[in-house]
Amino acid sequence: MNHFKLWLEFEEVDPGNWDIENDFCNIAVTLDDGRYYGINVWTYQFLKTAIDLDSKSGACRSGLYQVPPDLFVKALTRENIENAIEDILSKGDLEKVLNPSVLP
Repeated sequence: MNHFKLWLEFEEVDPGNWDIENDFCNIAVTLDDGRYYGINVWTYQFLKTAIDLDSKSGACRSGLYQVPPDLFVKALTRENIENAIEDILSKGDLEKVLNPSVLP
């Protein structure tokens, strides 16, 4: 079992004022061996919101495309994100399992 520490932006910055089902945040994962990862996390619903915002603003050629985050989750909760990171680590190193074009 991989042990890790998890820092969640939504717990530290304006807690209680996040839409856990339609938002995005940054997280930090620190492994026991000292490896450290900064990961951008979106909810599934926020993908639709990002497309809608870009369609209205003209960004990303008016929503034609999206540059994806490192990780999608159903909801921004500690439990969901801990379970996701734990499952990913059970499959391999974060930098190998997550999109390698996003993580250097």
